[in-house]
Amino acid sequence: MALPITLRGSAGIWMINGPPNIDKPHDFPRETSSKCKVMVFSKDGAMLAWSNGDCVKIFDVAANKVLKEIDRPRASLMTFSPKGTYLVIWELYTVDKATQNGLPNLSIYDVASGQCLKTLIQKKVTHWNPLFSDDEKICCRNVNNELHFYEDGKFDEIKTKLHLQKVTGYSLSGAGPPYMVAGYVPGGKGQPCFVRVYKYPNFGGPNAAVANRTFFKADKVEMLWNKASTAMLLLTTTDTSESSYYGDQGLHYLGSNGESSLVHLGKNGPVYHIEWSPKSTEFCVVYGFMPAKATIYNMKTEPVFDFGTGPRNFGFYNPQGSILCLCGFGNLRGNMEFWDVKQKKLICQTQSQDTTSFQWCADGEHILTATTAPRLRVGNGYRIWHYTGAMLEEKHVGKGEELWEAFWCPAPLERFPEKPISYRQVPSEKPAPPPVSTQQTYVPPSMRGKTNLPSTKLHEYEPPSNQKKQDPSMPVSKNKKKKEAKKNREAEKAASGGNEAVSMVTSAASAPSVPMPSTGDPEKDKKIRNLMKKLQAIEVLKEQQKAGKQLELNQLTKMKTEDALLAELKALEIS
Repeated sequence: MALPITLRGSAGIWMINGPPNIDKPHDFPRETSSKCKVMVFSKDGAMLAWSNGDCVKIFDVAANKVLKEIDRPRASLMTFSPKGTYLVIWELYTVDKATQNGLPNLSIYDVASGQCLKTLIQKKVTHWNPLFSDDEKICCRNVNNELHFYEDGKFDEIKTKLHLQKVTGYSLSGAGPPYMVAGYVPGGKGQPCFVRVYKYPNFGGPNAAVANRTFFKADKVEMLWNKASTAMLLLTTTDTSESSYYGDQGLHYLGSNGESSLVHLGKNGPVYHIEWSPKSTEFCVVYGFMPAKATIYNMKTEPVFDFGTGPRNFGFYNPQGSILCLCGFGNLRGNMEFWDVKQKKLICQTQSQDTTSFQWCADGEHILTATTAPRLRVGNGYRIWHYTGAMLEEKHVGKGEELWEAFWCPAPLERFPEKPISYRQVPSEKPAPPPVSTQQTYVPPSMRGKTNLPSTKLHEYEPPSNQKKQDPSMPVSKNKKKKEAKKNREAEKAASGGNEAVSMVTSAASAPSVPMPSTGDPEKDKKIRNLMKKLQAIEVLKEQQKAGKQLELNQLTKMKTEDALLAELKALEIS
């Protein structure tokens, strides 16, 4: 079941066929206007709406025809309600010059009839769109420190209100009933910020909140519900910080059952991306200074799997939740790692350079990456991939043109059930993308060409948690090294031919220090201890030289005194 791809750019709006019909032209009646500011799909992919600078058009995808034209030439933002019943249009706020009164700039339309159901004033673009529950029974919007609720599409009647002083953010869970509402209130004058969760419509009383989370240092909060609406993640961010360019961040878990906790991250640095699994049982966080870590957490905020570190700043689940793609876009080279979520195995790794947008197809198998303006104005175009790493299509827009957006047509999840994961790359006529470059340590010009280079690393890369058992720095390998060192000491002792002084020095250099035997003369014991320290330091230098480290001149001179020190030590022991 192929799904089309819709593109918006300076040449208008057009559609192309997705796999397996990539080479066949799509019969979408192309919109040729160069003023298409915005386009949006309904959640099920049945409707497409766009603004061409003259009006807003509502397009029936299955019938392949325009159903309605709405006279809103200044439309800047649009969204469909979850079931596609309503279309919400936002325009820039303006004031009537004659009366100096604000003009309504938020409109709610009935898609079937094209009738305007309600016009409202929404000055700020932040939280401009009213939030609907998945069944469209509840609609919520923020108005002057209050959350107003409408029911069953009756937008002329405010059914109930939730008053939160200075509320600046809110979120309505999609699944329900029961419906969950979260509100964020910033702190001030020593008071903490807080997020409270209520069960609609139980808003009265001091104990009405079913969950609560307080915290300091938060200029803004991002609230992310999981699909089942059983829990949400709160990403708190400050605008400035003494310790980080990105400001201070904190990640909090808040359950609809009242449980709350701080998500402990395994590396310092910014949080780049948070993604709930579509199965609502886990979430992935990409975080930390580069190379960034990626970790999957369960509903108890416990780490389930650590993907190690790498050049990444995004993590996207496919709609079925069976594959996770870790990506490095923006100022990174476009690295993409596809992981089998259940088996915790790497499927493949490839690269899509200059990518500015990424989207999974509803089938959970294909991916659309695009290079779009204004982020990048050169090389605009798109690529179609299979999760096994095969690039199926690559197209660039015409010379002098720009691509602004590229979207898969959405589809209900029921059309595409989860399939077994394949590790074999699908066939493709397109050339393979360039191999992912390996990280190399920078070598100064004065050291190039030399064999004994200092052991330095600019970045420490960590393997995934299921590969750390093979890491030589782990305890298993340490025990093995200790056993090998013990064998070497025994062999050196046997090879010394009874020379106890040499044997004692070798043992001291390779094993933990032990109390030296006393001769009965404190002065003589002190001289022996000093000689042993010097010989032990020489043994360490010899091991470093053997490992390839380039020693300094004074260290080489110190090594030449070994014979004299051994002779002096032997004389002290004999006397």
